[in-house]
Amino acid sequence: MRLDKSDLKDLLRGATATLLLVLGFSAAPSAAQTREIPSKKAALTVETLASGLKKPWSVEVLPDGGYLVSEKGGTLRIVRNGEVSAPVSGVPEVATNGQGGLLDLALAPDFAASRMLYFTYSARGDGGSGTAVAKARLSEDGTKLEDATRIFLMSRLTTRGQHFGSRIAVAPDGSLFFGIGDRGEGGRAQDPRDHAGAILHINPDGSPAADNPFRGTSDGLAEIWSKGHRNPQGLAIDPKDGTLLSVEHGARGGDEINNPQPGRNYGWPLVSYGRHYSGAEFELGSSARDYEPPLYYWDPSIAPGAIAVYRGPMFPEWDGNLIVAALKYQLVARLERDDSGAVLSEERLFAGEFGRIRDVVVAPDGALLLLTDEADGALLRVARSTVVD
Repeated sequence: MRLDKSDLKDLLRGATATLLLVLGFSAAPSAAQTREIPSKKAALTVETLASGLKKPWSVEVLPDGGYLVSEKGGTLRIVRNGEVSAPVSGVPEVATNGQGGLLDLALAPDFAASRMLYFTYSARGDGGSGTAVAKARLSEDGTKLEDATRIFLMSRLTTRGQHFGSRIAVAPDGSLFFGIGDRGEGGRAQDPRDHAGAILHINPDGSPAADNPFRGTSDGLAEIWSKGHRNPQGLAIDPKDGTLLSVEHGARGGDEINNPQPGRNYGWPLVSYGRHYSGAEFELGSSARDYEPPLYYWDPSIAPGAIAVYRGPMFPEWDGNLIVAALKYQLVARLERDDSGAVLSEERLFAGEFGRIRDVVVAPDGALLLLTDEADGALLRVARSTVVD
């Protein structure tokens, strides 16, 4: 039998495919790719739960095991069994200038019954745009948001496109803590009559929380909890003791972890480690009276995107550790603490392996969930490796 060129090409393709199958390769990448990665206290496996997400910003685990994911461009999706849903309808109009967009998600404590969730986004208004908080119900079939209502919009909007914040931490009583950056105008972080550069605290209906330091006074805005923050993009409450923790971007150095306290000032732009982008030193240096020092800082910066307190069953040796997602250097920082909460050591995981890490969440089973801040973003699951040496 005589074979022509096309027959030979077909035979070669078939032989190559057979060889790849025998060796365990596939011509098409799988959505469930896994990698084994060592770390100081446990061997880890990193599984890709979903890819093809567009600049994902936040992830929450739903009671049925699905994952609710926000995309910066204004889209909300659900990931189940490696499949990414069509956009969830009912999301309000989002201003997507610069760093703005659809940002953080948080489920109400009674979400399983109420289907209520909260989200932050950049909203348009007189003068430009600013950070807003809304609440809505996720429909039973997960295809739409119902009764979406804006419950907060920051004072003084601007056309600037940076430093919107804005993670949400839901307190045990159902009230909401969230952060807003200085919107690129550092002086606003020192003005108690401006929501910019602050951690804020509101009730589920948007009213100021009862224990806020300026509520009932003329000294500052009633929603403000603390001031002097540059751009707090991470916020978490330790489920063990209720401690509120923030992580925020510095300039050239000076990324900080703080424990925001009511009425306290955390220094920006007068006090910070590192330097201004111009190279100039900060007016009051790295510490000064009446300004709270950070619990921990990075110089040079790692560009932190989120923070979580590890309290989970999968890694008991990590109990109480702080887990910080970082955009620069594309890593996750694991910080060990002593009984007083002071940071003792730092381990840097996954540097450069998966791209810019935007969010980190401790799942109910104790695994870590990560989102990569990429145009082709991924949802990753970090678990304990079961591989035996």
